[in-house]
Parts: sequence; structure tokens; C-alpha cells
Amino acid sequence: MKSNKGAFGTAAVFMTAISTILGAILFLRFGYAVGHTGFVGTLAIILIGHLVTIPTALAVAEIATNQKVEGGGAYYMISRSFGINIGGAIGIALFLSQAISVAFYVIAFAEAFGPFIDYLSQLYPQYKTLIQDKRFISVPTLAILALIMLTKGADIGVKALYVVVSILFLSLLMFFMGSHEGALDASQIDLTLKITKPDSFFYVFTIIFPAFTGIAAGLGLSGDLKDPKKAIPRGTLLATFVGIVVYVLVAYKLAINGSPQELADDQLFMQKIALWGPIIPIGLACATVSSALGSIMIAPRTLQALGGDKSFPLNTINEFLSKERKNEPINATAITLLIALVFCLIGDVDFVARIISVFFMVTYGAICLISFLEHFAADPSYRPTFKSRWWLSSFGAVLCFYLIFKMDFWYALISILIMIGFYFFVSYFNPYKNAMSKIFKGVLFQLTRRMHVMLQSASEEEESEGGWRPFVVCISKDTFHRFMAFNMVRWISHKYGFGTYIHYIEGYLNKDTHKEAEETLKKLLKMGEISKSKVYVDTIISPSYTSAIAQVIQLPGISGNENNMMFFEYSRREPEALQEVLNNFKLLEAVNYDVCILGSTDKGFGYRRNIHIWITPEDYDNANLMILMAYILLGHPEWRDGVIKLHALFPEEELKAQKENLTSMMATGRIPISANNIELISRKQETNDKHVINKYSADADLCILGFNASAEDRTKAQTADFDGYSKLGNILFVNTNQEKEIK
Repeated sequence: MKSNKGAFGTAAVFMTAISTILGAILFLRFGYAVGHTGFVGTLAIILIGHLVTIPTALAVAEIATNQKVEGGGAYYMISRSFGINIGGAIGIALFLSQAISVAFYVIAFAEAFGPFIDYLSQLYPQYKTLIQDKRFISVPTLAILALIMLTKGADIGVKALYVVVSILFLSLLMFFMGSHEGALDASQIDLTLKITKPDSFFYVFTIIFPAFTGIAAGLGLSGDLKDPKKAIPRGTLLATFVGIVVYVLVAYKLAINGSPQELADDQLFMQKIALWGPIIPIGLACATVSSALGSIMIAPRTLQALGGDKSFPLNTINEFLSKERKNEPINATAITLLIALVFCLIGDVDFVARIISVFFMVTYGAICLISFLEHFAADPSYRPTFKSRWWLSSFGAVLCFYLIFKMDFWYALISILIMIGFYFFVSYFNPYKNAMSKIFKGVLFQLTRRMHVMLQSASEEEESEGGWRPFVVCISKDTFHRFMAFNMVRWISHKYGFGTYIHYIEGYLNKDTHKEAEETLKKLLKMGEISKSKVYVDTIISPSYTSAIAQVIQLPGISGNENNMMFFEYSRREPEALQEVLNNFKLLEAVNYDVCILGSTDKGFGYRRNIHIWITPEDYDNANLMILMAYILLGHPEWRDGVIKLHALFPEEELKAQKENLTSMMATGRIPISANNIELISRKQETNDKHVINKYSADADLCILGFNASAEDRTKAQTADFDGYSKLGNILFVNTNQEKEIK
């Protein structure tokens, strides 16, 4: 990235901006605007235009006084706030609009020769068609400007601005001093008068809007300014407010000196009013040349900054675009001029103006949005010396994006699609494609903070109304040996709940364990990225498993709701790990947690098709939670083809009553399972329940069983309750703290 090496100041920003603001559109299209919308309509255009530019100018001043603004101007501000990917997408569009602006001003320069061309057409009528082709003026003019910029650089452009702005103000002064012979008396003035079949208001607005793009013109010199924090806000704001005054006065002067039809038909009607008519084409020529020079200075610096940020696929391309000669982006300038040449050959001022308007409107909206988001994010490091207001920036952003579609829906849609394409293009090749910009982190922090407070206050009411969803936390030291626990947590949290996965590191907190925790967290984040999980991951360092559980259950829930379920996993080959879980059951009972224990096997989750639930009289209270857990698992795409089968194992004498109960629950929707997938099995005294479960569910991909536990009588011998399922794959053992209601 190019550093600030320039010596330009506020005057350079002001003159670059004002020469664009009081440029081609003012001379060529303000009469058209008054003719098609009336003076009142033109005032409305000026008002709406400045409702966009004033919040943008204030946002520019604010951002520029908070950060070091280097080469690239508006692109630099946007990319350093939104990140390289979004900034690059907008930056490419901004560069194209700046490059096209060169063509726009050169085409407008050719319009200044209208009177001379008319004279030559009358003198040589046999060559009228050839003479009236203004591309014979615009293309050579572009070539001359290219030669000047490629050999002399930005310094000659800024020096020329002094002369140009002087002539520009002289031409306006002579315009205000003059009058048209057809000027209206005070009694005849109708400020609402317009032609009989005018163009639509927003079409006219689109043609006029490039007049308001002077803000971006001044910004483009950021890399060549001695002190951008002072020069940009002062020069930009001064040019904006001077422009407002001049626009209103010019529109009024036109309205009282010509009929709507005259103003609509004669794009150089201002020369009929001026004290000395030729000063208007001269002023137009000077303004358009200076604006073209300004755009030739600005556009290459935007492209150079894009190359410096490696926005393009090959380093060779990025290095080519970044290359300088005597502080000038020589290669980027050449590309800018080639693009300008293409649009010069098109030769249609209005067509080019409409393209510029949409792209610049997106840029202005992005700058206002940055200011608003910075206010919302409340980052302590965001301390601009000049402060706008959040509501003003918000209004500017909303208005910009509204006007884009009002100006031209299809142009806007195509432009936005192009920028989305640029975003994916930049993101694909950028090495930091997944990085989140600081501003979005701040916004997410504020949103999360507020939602946490809101959810916490609403959680009690939700529970009292019977609503339940799993806020599950899992502690495991076997993360990188078995993925069963992590997979279950990510399935549970995918759609209906929230999951927190914590890797347990045994030991005391010190420099070494802290470093180990940091490295482990990186692995967890990578694992979550690869699996596209929606799980919050973290690590905990504690001297024992018991102390780790005690620490975790006292922490507030990351989601904003308190955690309500603890999830454990053990290999059924290692029953001692199960005992470690059961030894801590008293802690979980104390805080009213539901408990799920996954007994995993080498079989894993099979094809993720069949989930079998087994209900018995001993764990009837767990039934609803078991059903809910199965239903929640089916919410994940990896289980989308899964089927829940419910097996109810009851004594013969209870089967009829249980069947009626289950039928009633299905009829009321309290059991989200098809009747064909519910089977009642008679429990016989001589038959072991585990034998029956092994027989019916040997092919199940997951079995869900209930278990009841009391911390007082939970001993090592009772791990046998979890044994005896040798023919089954993975088993989820469920214990509910209190019976859940299925709604």
C-alpha cells in the first residue's frame, strides 16, 4: 500500500471536489432539469441529492479523523471498515465508475464545442455528418490528457485546478450578471412550470446525480495529502456547502430567464443568459477538463490500492497494478485510460451518467453505513475528532439504497449483481477470505450483548409457559480420539438448540497449559469450520474432572439462556470413564440439569437412518425428553432421511391402557411419530429387557434409552445398568430433571 508522501492540502481537496460539483452537469443538464421538473422539482432534486451527500460528507469527515487515510480514498475507507472482501467488491465497482467518469467528462468537454460545430456544419454542409460526430473531439482530448498524466503525474493536475476553478467561478459570475431577452417579469414567474411531456422525476435525478459526486473526487487524493485528517473533512464539507448555494441560484436564474421548452431543448442555454456568452462553453470546457484530470488522478489510485490489497487472482497482476513511477500509479493509469476510451467511443452523455450514478450511490451508501455501524459497535478505539450523528448516517445509508432502485431498477439490480460477483471473486482469491472485519465483530458484539440481556429476562417466562429447547454443554478430554460427542452436540445445536463444546485439559493453569489451551482452541475452531457446525467451542483447564464440571455449570450460558443439559460420552470399551461421569451426577442434580450420556462403539452412527426409542415403566418420566432428542436430531441434514421408531415395553396387563395413551398423544400431536412406527411389546417376567432391546434394535443406527439415577445410591456396581447391550451400536442414555411437555 502506498504511504502518504504528498504535500497537497485542503485547497487541493476543495478544488478537486468543487470542479466536479460545478462541472459538466451544472452547465449541460441543469436547464434540462428545470425544463422537465420545474424550478420546484429541481429544488427537490438538489435537496434529495444533498440528503445523500451531506450525511456522506459528514461520515467522510468522521472516518477520516479517526484513521490514517492512505491511497485509494473511498475504497481505503470502505475496505478498512468492512474488510478486504466486501471493500474489494465495492472498490472494483468504484474504480469502474471513476474510470467511466473520465469518459463522461471528456464527452461533456466535446459538448462545449457545440456552437463551433454548428458554425462549421453551416460552412461545410457536405461534411455535416462527419463534423457533428463529437468523438473526433473527445477521443483526441482523452489522448492529450493521457499524455499529460502519464508524463507529468498528479502534480500538473492539481496545479491546473487553480486556473480551472478561477475560470469556473468567473463564468458563473458572468452568468449571474447577465439576463436573457426573454426573461420573465415577476408577475409571470411560475416556478412549477415544466414541459408538457417531461421525463420522470427519478430519471432526471439519475442524469443530474453525477453532479453530486464531487465528494468522492476529493477523497481520491487521500494518498497524496500531507494531512488527510484535516484536508479531507475541511475541503469536502466546504465544497459541498458551496455547491448547494450555487445549484439553487443557477436553477432559479434559469427558471426566470427561459421557458421550460427552451431550457429542455438547448443544453447550453446558459450562454444566452451570461453577460458574455462564450464564457459558458469556456467554463464548461475548463470544468470538464479539470474533472477529467481529477478522475484520471483518482481512478488509478483506487485500482492501485486494490492491487496492493491483493484483490486479484495472480500476484503478477497485483504487482503490475501496484507499480509506481515517481509516486505515480503508471500501470493503473494506463488501464483507466483504456476503459475511458471504450466509453468515449460510445459517446452518449446520459447513458454514461446513469451508470456512474448507480455505482456512486452504492459507494455513498457504504460510507454512511460504515459511520452508522461504527456508532452502533461502540468500539473504544473509534474516537474521531469530528463526529457525525448515528441517525444521520443511518438515514443517508437507507436513502442511498432506496434511491438506487428508484433511479433505475434494472440498472440497480444488474449493478448489485455485478458487485456480488466481485465479492465472490475477491473472496475466492484473497488469502483472508474468512476474516471478519473489526466493524462487524463490534456490531455482533453489541447485538449479542443486547440479546443476552433480553433472553435472560425472557427465559423464566418461557419455561413457565412450557417451552423447552436444549442448551447443551459437553465436556470431553477425548475430542481428538473420538468425534462422537462433538458430532452429537453439533446435531443437537443445528436447528433447535444451542451447543457448547468444551475440551478438558487436566492440570493447573500456568504458562504451558495456557499455551496448550490456545493451540487446542485453534484445532477446535478448524474442526468446527470443516464440519460447518453451529457449536460454540472452548477449552477449560482444571485439576480434576469434577472441578471442571463444577466450573462449567456455574458459568452463564453463551447463548443468553442458561444451560439446561450436560452431555457426556464414553467408549463402551472403557467402562471406567462412565464411572467418572456417574460419580459427578450429584453436581448436575444440584443445578437441575438434564443429563445425556452417549455410549459409543466402533460401529458409530451407521447410516444415520434409524433411531429407536425404548420406553419402560421404570423410565417413563424420561419418555418425552427421549422423543424430543430424537426429533431434534432429525433436524440436522445428516439425519434428514432418518426415521424414529418407538418401542414401548410394558407388562401384558398395561398394554391396552398404554396403547390408548399413546394413540391419544399421537392424535393431539404430542408425539411426532407415525403410528406405523410405534410398537408395544409385552414384557414377560422370565425375559430380560436388555435381551428384547438387543433383538429388536440390533440394526438401529442410534438407540435412545432412559435411565434413572440418584446421587446417593450411584455406585460402581450400577454401571451395569449401562451394560448388556452388546448387539447395539451407539446408545444415548437420557435422564430428565423434570418431565418435559411435548407441544
